[in-house]
Amino acid sequence: MTRPLLEVEDLRTYYFGDRGRRVTKAVDGVSLTLAAGETLGIVGESGSGKTTLALSLLRLLPPAARIVGGAIRFEGEDLLTKSDGEMRRIRGKRIAMILQDPMASLNPLFTVGDQVAEPIRVHEGADRRAARERARELLRSVKIAAPELRVREYPHQMSGGMRQRIVGAIAISCDPRLLIADEPTTSLDLTIQAQYLGLLRELQRRHRLTLIFVTHNLGIVARMCDRVAVMYAGRVVETGPTKAIFDAAAHPYTKALIESIPKLSGARGRLTAIDGQPPDPAALPAGCAFHPRCPKVFERCRQEAPPELPAGEAHAARCWLLPPA
Repeated sequence: MTRPLLEVEDLRTYYFGDRGRRVTKAVDGVSLTLAAGETLGIVGESGSGKTTLALSLLRLLPPAARIVGGAIRFEGEDLLTKSDGEMRRIRGKRIAMILQDPMASLNPLFTVGDQVAEPIRVHEGADRRAARERARELLRSVKIAAPELRVREYPHQMSGGMRQRIVGAIAISCDPRLLIADEPTTSLDLTIQAQYLGLLRELQRRHRLTLIFVTHNLGIVARMCDRVAVMYAGRVVETGPTKAIFDAAAHPYTKALIESIPKLSGARGRLTAIDGQPPDPAALPAGCAFHPRCPKVFERCRQEAPPELPAGEAHAARCWLLPPA
């Protein structure tokens, strides 16, 4: 079998506060694999660890966070053994990321053209003129009208949808193997969302991208992703093919997320909600972290954290309701 493009094994990323006395387990033993050309959706409520996981893959963590264990193998190389200089050569060239807020990603003091051209100059050694021409081509490829004019403009002169496309152009500028998109449609209205998702699909086909889609929107996951990893309290509680997850979710949390999606057909009524709140990652409950909110909780759930158990072909979940392997 062909080796996966990305292998994450028992990854643990913790935040340390109050002079190291408070430990927040933002990512707590995550393992997953991703094949070349595949799209993986990482879903879960806010605070589940999705963004920290994405930032850990690129080692772009804030000062309070530290990877304390595990392995991240990309194209067979362990990224956790790389020096800072080696990681700078990987970021943007082999692995790229579209961050959640495009205005936080774009520098207001530089033109759009300079910012799209910068990775090309840094990673490919292109001169200023060649990089500018490539920047115009990239803006055209992400459906920015009049790119020869836009390259001279600044981020504040663009709409939210245009800024999102510009950070997408920056991300694909050096033809990366892996693109991580962290909530890339959050600030967009529904019409622009649909256009942007179609654009990502087109870019994936054209550039043969492998894509990680980080989102809380299961509708986007159903449309975009081949496989899904559901995160809760820093752990992947269920993973499997998208169709298997939606047709026969095995974990009560995944089922609750799917049931909370508004439905256009059938009788009208109150929207389904998940009772309670996600736990504090710095003070997780004993046993299964979901048990205080789970409608099917029993005594073992309160005492023991479940291991990953098979739920079908390439489908697994962390739940004591599943039969043992």
